[in-house]
Amino acid sequence: MKKLKFITTTLLAISLLFTACNKKETSFTVSSPDTNISIEFALSHEGQPMYMVYHKSKTVIDTSFMGFDFKDLPSLKDNFKIVSSTTGTFDENWDMPWGEQLNVRNNYNELTVNLEEQSETKRLLSIHFKVYDDGVGFRYEFPEQPNLKEVLITDENTQFNLTGDHKVWWIPGDWDIYEHLYNETKFSEIDAISKQNHPNLSATYIPENAVNTPVSMKTNEGLYLSFHEADLTDYAGMTLKIDHENLDMISELVGSDRLGGKAKLTVPFNTPWRTIQIAEKAGDLIESKMILNLNDPNEIGDVGYFTPMKYVGIWWEMHIGKSTWDYEGTQDMSTWMDGKDKGSRHGATTENAKKYIDFASQNGIKGLLVEGWNTGWDKWISNDREGVFDFMTPYPDYNFDEVMKYSKEKGVEVIMHHETSAAPLTYEKQMHQAYDFMKANGINSVKTGYVGKIIPEGEYHHGQWMVNHYHKVLVEAAKKKIAVNAHEPIKATGKRRTYPNAIAREGLRGQEFNAWASDGGNPPSHLSTVAFTRMLAGPIDFTPGVFNIKFDDYKKDNQVNTTLAHQLALYVVIYSPIQMACDLPEHYMIDGKVHPAFQFITDVGVDWQQTKVLNGEIADYVTIARQERKTGSWFVGGITDENAREESLKFDFLDAGKIYEATLYKDAPDAHWNDNPQAYEIEKMELTNTSTLDIKLAPGGGFAISIIQKN
Repeated sequence: MKKLKFITTTLLAISLLFTACNKKETSFTVSSPDTNISIEFALSHEGQPMYMVYHKSKTVIDTSFMGFDFKDLPSLKDNFKIVSSTTGTFDENWDMPWGEQLNVRNNYNELTVNLEEQSETKRLLSIHFKVYDDGVGFRYEFPEQPNLKEVLITDENTQFNLTGDHKVWWIPGDWDIYEHLYNETKFSEIDAISKQNHPNLSATYIPENAVNTPVSMKTNEGLYLSFHEADLTDYAGMTLKIDHENLDMISELVGSDRLGGKAKLTVPFNTPWRTIQIAEKAGDLIESKMILNLNDPNEIGDVGYFTPMKYVGIWWEMHIGKSTWDYEGTQDMSTWMDGKDKGSRHGATTENAKKYIDFASQNGIKGLLVEGWNTGWDKWISNDREGVFDFMTPYPDYNFDEVMKYSKEKGVEVIMHHETSAAPLTYEKQMHQAYDFMKANGINSVKTGYVGKIIPEGEYHHGQWMVNHYHKVLVEAAKKKIAVNAHEPIKATGKRRTYPNAIAREGLRGQEFNAWASDGGNPPSHLSTVAFTRMLAGPIDFTPGVFNIKFDDYKKDNQVNTTLAHQLALYVVIYSPIQMACDLPEHYMIDGKVHPAFQFITDVGVDWQQTKVLNGEIADYVTIARQERKTGSWFVGGITDENAREESLKFDFLDAGKIYEATLYKDAPDAHWNDNPQAYEIEKMELTNTSTLDIKLAPGGGFAISIIQKN
C-alpha cells in the first residue's frame, strides 16, 4: 500500500528546514530529509540566479550561475528580483511494474523560487529544486506570461562549479552516438575533441570539448558525484562543456542546423531536471533511484503485455561474419560490401530461426530476436536511405507465418526488429501499420535501430527533433500495447517510470564492438566502468553471454576481452528486464550437450524484488546481488578489470535461520581474459546469512552465484 504525504507552505512557516538567509529573502537553503545534502540559492548583486551544493556542510558545487540565451531576444540571465517562493516536503512509496526492485521511496524537500526580470517586458522564470538523501535535481519553469510566447534557445547556461580537480570517467559530448570507450582522467585533462574521428562509428559529431552524461567523478576526499538529467521531454539533450582553467562545466545543448538553435519551445514549458547524485560509496550511485523519482508517475497504465525475459537471436552471427543481414549476402561487419556467395550467408532464414527456437525452448529461454528478416537491408547503409525498409515484408527465404507458428508451438515469444537506418520519417509513415502487424501476430515488443546519420540532414540523434521522435515512438507503441527496446537511442533519463513500455535501450559501446572494432574491442574494465556511469541512467541491452570468446573460426583478429565467468556475471551486474544469450546455439554446446555453465543463464532472473551493491570501485570492480521477484531466489554477479583480485563476500542479505543451496560459477585458477578465457569451475555449497566466501577473480574475470532457498 502506498503512503503519501505532501505539504506546501511558505518559507517562513518551516524555518527549521528551509532558512531565509537575510531579511530581504534573496537567499534560501533547502536540505535533504536526512539533512546531509543541501542546496543554497541566491541572486548576485547583478540579479543573476546562482546556487551552491553542500554535503555534510562541505561545499560540493561552488557558486554556479544560471541563465539562457535566445535567438532574436535578449538573454535571460540577470536583473532579476525574487517575487515569491514556496517550499514543501514529499514522501511516497510507489511500485515498479518491472525493475531492479519492487518498491521505490520518493522522499525529498523542495524549494521553488519565482523570479521577475526588472525590465520593460518583466519576463518570468521559476527555478524548482528537489533535494533527496542521494542528491539534488533542479529545473527551469517558464510560466505563462504576457510578454514571452515562444523562444528559440541558443544556449542554456547552467554552470556546475567543481571544488577540485576530480577524477572523472567520461565519454565525449557526441551529438550522435554514445558508443565511445570511457576515459579515466583528471578533470583538467579531459580532451573530448581528440576523440572525434572514431573509426568504428557510423555517425559522430563532437563540436565542443564537452562530455556526455551520466558523467561520474570521485573527489580527493572520496566523495562520488554523477551529473545527468531527468525527464528529457521536448528539449535537446544536454552535454557538459569543460572549462579546465576554472574547473567548471556548463550545459551545452545538442543543436539543430535546420533550427538554427538548440530548442524551440512555446511558453509555458519546463526544462528537464539537471541532476547531481552524491554518494559516500560508489555502489550507492547504482542503488539511487533519484533519476526515476524526478519523472512523472506511470501515464500508460498496466504493461502486463510485456514479460521480462531472456532471449536468443539471429544477431551475433552477423557481427562475427558468419551471416549477413541482407538477402543478397553483400553486407556484414567484416567487409560491408563483400559481394561473395550471394544469398548463401543470409542469417534470417526459416531454417535458422527454427534452430534458435528449438534451442530456446529446450533451455528455458522465452524470447527470439530475428534481425535481417525484412526487405531493405541491401540498401540500409546507402546515402539514399529514405524509404528503404519495409517493416512487414519478409525476404523470400524467411517464411514469416511458418516461423510464428513454430515459435508459438514451442512457447517462444518473437521480438520484432525495426531498423530505421536513421530515417525517422520513413518509420513514422509505417509505424502504425507495422505495430498493427505485430499485434496481429502476437508480438508485444520491438527492438528499434537508428544506425547512421539522421535524415533529414541537419538533425542529430540527441537533438530536440529526435528527442520528440523517440518520445512519439513510445507514446504510439503504448497505445498498441507494445514495449520498445531502442538502439542508437536518446539517453535514458528515467522516462521508463512514466512510460514503462520503455523497457531497455543501448546507448553505449556494446558487445558488438568486440566482434568488429579495429581498436581491440572493449577492454576488461569496460563494464565495471559502465556500471557506475551509463547504467545510472537506466536499463541496458548489452547482449551478454559470449562463450566462444575467441571466435577464431570467423575472425582471428577479434575477441571478447573477458573470461567466460565474467560473461555470466553480467546477467546480474548489468541491469535489463530483457537479457540476451547472444552467442550462437552451437557455441553453447559441448559434445552434443548443453554447456554446463549455460545453466546459470537458464536460471538467472531478469525481474527483481530488491538489489544490493555489495562492493565496487568505478572502473575496477563491482559485485551486485539481486533477489528475483517470483521465486525469492538470489543471484550474485561480480566482475573485475584487467587486474586479478580476491572478493570476500558476506551473505547477510539472506533471511536469518534459512538454508540456501548455492551454485558458484567462477574463474579457474589459470583463467585469464586473453590467455585462457574459457577456463571455469562450478562449485556447489550451502549458505546461510552468516556465511562468508572468498572468491578469486582472474584478470578480466568474474563470478556468478545462484542461491536457492532449501527450507
